Amino acid sequence: MARLVNNPELAFRLARAIVSDIALYNQDKVQEGIKNDSIFDLLNEELIEGKEHFFSRVSSDIPDREHLYDRAIVDVMIKQAGVIESPIW
Repeated sequence: MARLVNNPELAFRLARAIVSDIALYNQDKVQEGIKNDSIFDLLNEELIEGKEHFFSRVSSDIPDREHLYDRAIVDVMIKQAGVIESPIW
C-alpha cells in the first residue's frame, strides 16, 4: 500500500491531478455541463469516484482535506471552462 500524503500542498496537487484527469476524459460532459449549468449532475459519478480516490491517498489528519478537493474542481474544471458560453457567467 502506498504511503498517505500528509502535506497539504502535495494533497492539493494530487486533487488537481485527479480533477484534471476527470476533465480530460470527459470534455464533452464538461462543455455540456457548463453550458447548461448542470456540470455537477453530469459528472456526479466521476467526481465521487475521484474524491474517493483522493481520500484513499491523503491522510485524514490534513485540515480541510475535503475543501482541497472541492477547490481543485473549481480551479481546474470550472475556471478553465470560463471560455464556454454559459448563462452562469
